[in-house]
Amino acid sequence: MDNHFSNAQRAEVLTQALPYIKRYNGKIVVVKYGGNAMVNEQLKQQVMEDIALLWLIGVKVVLVHGGGPEISETMKKLGKEAVFVDGLRVTDKETVDIVQMVLAGKVNKTLVNLLQKKGGHAVGVSGIDGGIIEATVKDERLGYVGKITKIRTQPITDLLEKNYIPVISTVAMDKEGNTYNINGDTAAAYIAGALGAERLIMMTDIAGILRDKDDPSTLIPELTISEAKALYDEGVISGGMIPKVDCCIEAIHKGVQNVIIMDGRVPHSILMEILTDEGAGTMVTGD
Repeated sequence: MDNHFSNAQRAEVLTQALPYIKRYNGKIVVVKYGGNAMVNEQLKQQVMEDIALLWLIGVKVVLVHGGGPEISETMKKLGKEAVFVDGLRVTDKETVDIVQMVLAGKVNKTLVNLLQKKGGHAVGVSGIDGGIIEATVKDERLGYVGKITKIRTQPITDLLEKNYIPVISTVAMDKEGNTYNINGDTAAAYIAGALGAERLIMMTDIAGILRDKDDPSTLIPELTISEAKALYDEGVISGGMIPKVDCCIEAIHKGVQNVIIMDGRVPHSILMEILTDEGAGTMVTGD
């Protein structure tokens, strides 16, 4: 920490955070940590520090993670080409095994390990464990890409009650026992909805929703669902942002109070969002 920051200033910062600490104490906050926001090691450390800190002040944090870049890298090492249809990874039997290995194995355990090093108590599970995420085929063309049919919250709430941070990788299964790859944003929206979370935080590699995608100063700090729908029509929300905002709207329909799309590349953006007036990114709320 900067040495110019006096003890009095530190104390002042903490007292300003007090109303927010009180507000979120005992509340569920779901954080979606995306593959593209994970690529920088130093940032990953800071995100885990933020989550451990929130946990230590009594916020019930649930971490849902993807790992697209890691999956693509592993596929490349194994000599397998990644194929995408409409932005979704085509997942054959061999690819779904790789997805499970990378997400439920390497990525999940790395995050659990980091959280524990930062002082949090974390348990890593996949959507298969305890039948947390049940799915069926989303689109025959995509192979083993799943559409969520059911979320079982019991394993998650059991972990929260025992004071653990659940770290959930987004693989799922169907009634026949087939494994599916699930879009991380969609999984986070469904899980946050099923838990009745106070807030869903979607960490991405952009500042939030921008009026002009090339100008970060045009960030829209707050949006209702109907305002978001108008921005679709205007073409302001386009490309890769469409499925993200769809997930925000889905989460609110399912009972989440509000959803934040924020830049996971900004140091300590989670703490700024939860513990200050300023916030970070774009907040989507119901009408």
